[in-house]
Amino acid sequence: MTDTVSAAMLVIGDEILSGRTKDRNIGHLADIMTAIGIDLKEVRIVADDEGDIADAVNALRGHYTYLFTTGGIGPTHDDITADSVAKAFGVPCEHDAAALALLGAHYARREMEFTEARRRMARMPRGAVHIDNPISVAPGFRIGNVHVMAGVPAIFQAMLDNVLPTLKTGQKLLSATVHCPFGEGVIGGPLGGIQKAHPNTIIGSYPKYRDGSFWTELVVRSRSAEALEAARAAVEAMVQSLTPAA
Repeated sequence: MTDTVSAAMLVIGDEILSGRTKDRNIGHLADIMTAIGIDLKEVRIVADDEGDIADAVNALRGHYTYLFTTGGIGPTHDDITADSVAKAFGVPCEHDAAALALLGAHYARREMEFTEARRRMARMPRGAVHIDNPISVAPGFRIGNVHVMAGVPAIFQAMLDNVLPTLKTGQKLLSATVHCPFGEGVIGGPLGGIQKAHPNTIIGSYPKYRDGSFWTELVVRSRSAEALEAARAAVEAMVQSLTPAA
C-alpha cells in the first residue's frame, strides 16, 4: 500500500481571528488534498505575531509531509509571513532578485511606481523557490516542505494549482455513507464495536437534526475497497437490526 502523505495548513492573520474576514481557503485545500490522496491532518490559525507564526511553522513542518500557509505576504507593514518563515528556518529574509525583476516589469507595464511597499512583496527567505502567481504577479514561495501562499482566495487557488504537480500524492481515501434514522445515543455502543472490528477503516458519526428529529449520517472511509465494503456492510446491518419491523 502507498505510504500515507500528510499535510497541515497554517492560516495567518488577525482579520481571521477577529471575524472581520471569513476564511474560504481551508475548505478548498481540504477538497483538493482529499482528491489527490493527501491527508489534511491539522489546521491552525495564528495572529500576526512573528514569534507565534515561526513556532507554528516549526511545529507543523516537522510533523507532516507538507505545510501550506495562507496570508501575510502582501505589501503592508503587518504582512510578516516571509519574515516569520525565515525566522523558523534560521535564514535571512531578503529581496529576491528574480521577484524584484518580475514585479518591477509588472509595474512598469502598468506605468505605476515601484514603491518600497510594493518591493516588500519580493521579500522571501534566502533559498526559497517561487510559487507562480498568474493573477497579481507577486509570487509565493516554497522553502523545504513549506508552501507560502496568498490569503486572497482566488490567488491562493491559482497558486495551489501551480503547486499540485510538484507534490507527492498518496492512495486516495475511499468513502461510503450509510443513513441512520437514530441518534448517536442509540448507536454509539454498537458503532464503537464495528470500528474496533474493522481497524483498517475510519468510521465517522455525524449527528443531524431536522423537523424535530435527530438522525445520524455514518461515513466509512478506507484506502482498501475490500475493507470499506466489509465495514459498510456491518454498519448497514447494525442500523437494520435496530429498525423495528414494519
